[in-house]
Amino acid sequence: MPVKDPIVLEDLKTAFAGESQANRKYLAYAHKAELEKLPYAAKIFRAAAEAETIHAHSHLRLMAGIGDTQANLKDAIAGETYEFTKMYPDMLADAKKANEAMAESGFHMANEAEKVHAELFKKALENPGQAAPKVFVCRVCGHVAENEAPEVCPICGSKHQVYFEVQ
Repeated sequence: MPVKDPIVLEDLKTAFAGESQANRKYLAYAHKAELEKLPYAAKIFRAAAEAETIHAHSHLRLMAGIGDTQANLKDAIAGETYEFTKMYPDMLADAKKANEAMAESGFHMANEAEKVHAELFKKALENPGQAAPKVFVCRVCGHVAENEAPEVCPICGSKHQVYFEVQ
């Protein structure tokens, strides 16, 4: 049963954000530990990341944040559209003004990838039961391609070898 108390709902939103960020941070830490050939640390980071996902999903359910697939696709479209029309353009302007070229580049690549994500969610909304094609993600910028990885990423210019297939 969803929580109704506004204070507890705000607490759940804060907890969801924190758990979600911890998940992504721990996965990045695990990757770094793997690069440093520290398998135990990497495994513990991955295990903690999975636990944080469990917590985040629990909080999201209590906030009634998971609907049916049609509602979830519409929410995803709205979120991605906000990111490429408002959030990242504002961040790009801030980075440019501050002369932070690396942040500007990262925001630009994310912004362009969000446009693709929104279009893919729209396509899924039109026919959510269609046969799933192969899907590939660029490890550099997050570009998503269907059927096959492009020879060159249209966003960051990386070669097709940086793409991985989503299972």
